[in-house]
Amino acid sequence: MSIRPNSIEARDVAHVLHPYTNAVVHEKEGPLLIEGGDGIYVVDSDGNRYLEGLAGLFSASLGFSERRLVDAATRQMSRLPFYHSFSGKSHEAAVELAERLIELAPVPMSKVFFANSGSEANDTAVKLVWYYHNAIGKPEKKKIISRLRAYHGVTVAAASLTGLPVNHRDFDLPIGRILHTDCPLYYRYAQTGESEDAFVARCVEALEQLIQKEGPETIGAFFAEPLMASGGCIVPPPTYYEKIQAVLRRYGILLIADEVICGFGRTGNMFGCESFGMKPDMISMAKQLSASYQPISALMINERIYGAIRSESEKIGTFGHGFTYGAHPVATAVALETLNIYRERDILGHVRSLTADFQAGLRAFADHPLVGDARGMGLIGALELVKDKTTKELFDPAWGVALEVGKRALKHGLITRALGDTVNFCPPLIINKAEIADMFARAKLALDETYAWLQAGRR
Repeated sequence: MSIRPNSIEARDVAHVLHPYTNAVVHEKEGPLLIEGGDGIYVVDSDGNRYLEGLAGLFSASLGFSERRLVDAATRQMSRLPFYHSFSGKSHEAAVELAERLIELAPVPMSKVFFANSGSEANDTAVKLVWYYHNAIGKPEKKKIISRLRAYHGVTVAAASLTGLPVNHRDFDLPIGRILHTDCPLYYRYAQTGESEDAFVARCVEALEQLIQKEGPETIGAFFAEPLMASGGCIVPPPTYYEKIQAVLRRYGILLIADEVICGFGRTGNMFGCESFGMKPDMISMAKQLSASYQPISALMINERIYGAIRSESEKIGTFGHGFTYGAHPVATAVALETLNIYRERDILGHVRSLTADFQAGLRAFADHPLVGDARGMGLIGALELVKDKTTKELFDPAWGVALEVGKRALKHGLITRALGDTVNFCPPLIINKAEIADMFARAKLALDETYAWLQAGRR
């Protein structure tokens, strides 16, 4: 190992199993130990300062030093450090947060179920699809359609919805009753000479063919992130959701919107559903709900879903689902204060005022020899790296070109994330114009150095 045997880093390698990490590489290199944060920056154990270009994990919307959130947690810890919401119990923060979320909902919603992560919220949605159709006398209507390159989490059902091979391989996933349809990434999957409208028509036709093949009476729901973030910041063409939703309505299929990343301002609207005209039956959310200062997620359901739960729980005697830490007092209090800050500081207006600069800076990379596509919306975007800009040929995955960009960005004080062939940008929503320019300047240095490394034969 290249790390000191008695250091914190050495103990980490010995005992911490890291998610999304190559264990062998980690044993050689050790962890990047983050010890502090200030605004949009974090600081490591050696005092190095990094611009956090991914807001942690698409999530730290208010940066890393928001005192009001610390104070909200402290007050709640002093008043009521824990209680649950089982068996009809509750507390003030949970009640108020549910009311606020219902007020903010992009379409009419009835109830809010609290959990601890986006994966748990999406797992709950899967269970409710099955529960709902049992309750209304359609026990065969249980299959759920997701999309290739989708990301919905890592619990058993959520990971099955996820449409990324690395999340399935050797985990024996996906489970049964989970299906996948086409990914709406025009740049990568459009046929030669195909217009955006024709591409959308083909995606919609593929969905309808899948429904017909499986049997419309067996399809219960369609899961969709408004903008597919972890799959490579995939912004569907303008008419995509309008036409997809027409198919879902035709066959009585529920629409579930995964707002775990898009929710709370990321796309320029409070919810991504508003950016794309989606009218879901359930909405999952997490991450920016508490600016990630506390683990919390929520699932909003409409009156139709709640009505079925109500009658079925009466028949059975209980609604047999829940988490010990769901609606945790500290997490709900911090989430409430987060929503207060969004409103008082007009974070939505701030995002909108920066969108043109962010997207222009992102799209300026389109001319770079490594970049095939620069895409995004609001304050989220990605660069898709290609070996040949004309043919869109990808690099050999074994070369790890996107990972190389990420490593070189780190040396220039920028944390981003390489996912497959893309380099992702999703900074805290409190970033300003000068910091956006600085972020992309650092990214350009990393891209230029990676290009030189490739030209030199990866030496």
